[in-house]
Amino acid sequence: MCSPAPAAGGVPITASAPFRGQRILVTGGSGTIGARLVDHLLGLEPEVVRVFGRDETKQFYQRQRLRGRRDVRFLVGDVRDRDRLLRAMDGIDTVFHCAALKHVESGEYNPFEATQTNVVGTQNVIDASLAAGVGTMILTSSDKAANPTSVMGASKLLAEKLVSAATNYRGPRATRFASVRFGNVLGSRGSALELFFRQIAAGGPVTVTDPAMTRFVMTTDRAVELAIRAAEVARGGEVFVFKMPAARLADLVAAAMAVVAPAHGLDPAAIATESIEPRPGEKPYEELMTEDESRRALDIGEMFAVLPSIEPLAEVVHAYRDVPAAPVGAYRSDAVEPLAPEEVEALVREAYAVELATDLLASDGSAAAGVRAVDRAAGLDDIAVSR
Repeated sequence: MCSPAPAAGGVPITASAPFRGQRILVTGGSGTIGARLVDHLLGLEPEVVRVFGRDETKQFYQRQRLRGRRDVRFLVGDVRDRDRLLRAMDGIDTVFHCAALKHVESGEYNPFEATQTNVVGTQNVIDASLAAGVGTMILTSSDKAANPTSVMGASKLLAEKLVSAATNYRGPRATRFASVRFGNVLGSRGSALELFFRQIAAGGPVTVTDPAMTRFVMTTDRAVELAIRAAEVARGGEVFVFKMPAARLADLVAAAMAVVAPAHGLDPAAIATESIEPRPGEKPYEELMTEDESRRALDIGEMFAVLPSIEPLAEVVHAYRDVPAAPVGAYRSDAVEPLAPEEVEALVREAYAVELATDLLASDGSAAAGVRAVDRAAGLDDIAVSR
């Protein structure tokens, strides 16, 4: 059965991991979420943030954007290389593991590559965190890990299981392991919304599978804020599931047309759509928490904390002793009241502003690029007012 939309209630638990003065590593730190996470972390006054990843071009532009800062370091490396991770984690307090192969269709055609990065890579991060004496390690996961129908989803579920189990075999080490799970991050690289933006800018058509499909949605900034919050409250072995709004695919497409078409001198009504078959492994809805998981989940306010399926440690149970249980039932996007079209458009507008800023920074790493990106994003607001 499906639960109704979760209430915003619950009982928050006390944060235990302030980041001021910490040494932090972000794997996949130049990707959409990783790079924004780095930006947010730098605002929390850490001693240093190490950006770890294999895409040297993304790192180049990120370095240009952050040049002059003495609290950020860039390391080229792959999570498949445990020795490189061990060196990168020397002296690190907190690890955010964002590196992953995330595309569903790509995973279907390259299943072992997805396994090597998402499963073996995650185990390497766990082993390196234990060896380096890291305080907290957080895995960023995906809704596709809940009742997976794709290689990517199955690999992320196994990664979550590895992270939860690490809490039980860490021995005398104090490392806290946890995962965070969320749905679509609007406008992230390779996302459906980014594809819609590019198709609309080219005059269409926009390729759509089923307009009735529903998706959990959130902005990049919100995803990052909640990932940081999870690191602050993690006690060990949890999978944190964010309470996210849902949107219909038809409303996302309509909002993308309303936002992007005028920015390119086009009439939204003139943009055609084209029906296509669902991609391999694609579902008509998204599921963030299964019914089985809901039976061991607790409501901590802006998210649920799903305790491990294996026996959690006594100190973890004690930390949640006064927290109410989550509603029993699968947390699915087709069981949540969808956002109104105007709410979807506001989120899409924000995502497109970020897209413009990202593209500009990638093409011009100068210090003035950020200012021009803000100006261009503000221009979108002018368009919205004039319509």
